[in-house]
Amino acid sequence: MVTFVRSIMFSQQVFLQGLGLGASLIMAIGAQNAHVIRTGVRGQHVLATVATCIVVDVVLIALGISGLGALVEASPTLMSVARYGGALFLVWYGWRCWKSSLQGGASLALSAQDKSMTLGRALATVLALSLLNPHVYLDTVVLLGAVGSSLAGEARTSFALGAMTASVLWFSALGLGAQRFASVLGRPSVWRVIEACTGSLMLVLAYLLVRGA
Repeated sequence: MVTFVRSIMFSQQVFLQGLGLGASLIMAIGAQNAHVIRTGVRGQHVLATVATCIVVDVVLIALGISGLGALVEASPTLMSVARYGGALFLVWYGWRCWKSSLQGGASLALSAQDKSMTLGRALATVLALSLLNPHVYLDTVVLLGAVGSSLAGEARTSFALGAMTASVLWFSALGLGAQRFASVLGRPSVWRVIEACTGSLMLVLAYLLVRGA
């Protein structure tokens, strides 16, 4: 009984550290976050999209802290694949965002195809943007995993819960907030600015990845 109670105890200080580090990593606007905003503005499958992002993050954080992050980090080959693969993905997505912004194709008006989007297609899209972006793995599995797995048992659990809580709070606020302010964010001129800023950030992140930052 004592062992069980100790296993569920956690440190508030370490929890807040995990919350802070998790938030600092997840709040940068990237492909996944931009998609959540877009989904919120369009008001389609918002809760399902938010829930999927949270589940993906929780699973990857758990895998990283359980030791997978240290395994990946210890392999120069895997790190190189993740770094350069992530950079290529970010360059592609950044170019796509800039192209959309410059051509004025960033309007969020729903087309007939958008209106008929099924739940399955919506989930497939968010899973692709989440799992095909190596930068997500570097943040959750490698970085958070490296910090969390270096802690003792109880502290490790507290850190993991903090990082997971950051994902829950952020994606919920992002999706529901975008839905709440859809009338403003949905304006083509506003979205073009968002696309341009997102594209710039993707290119900066790609540079930092290649540089090994």
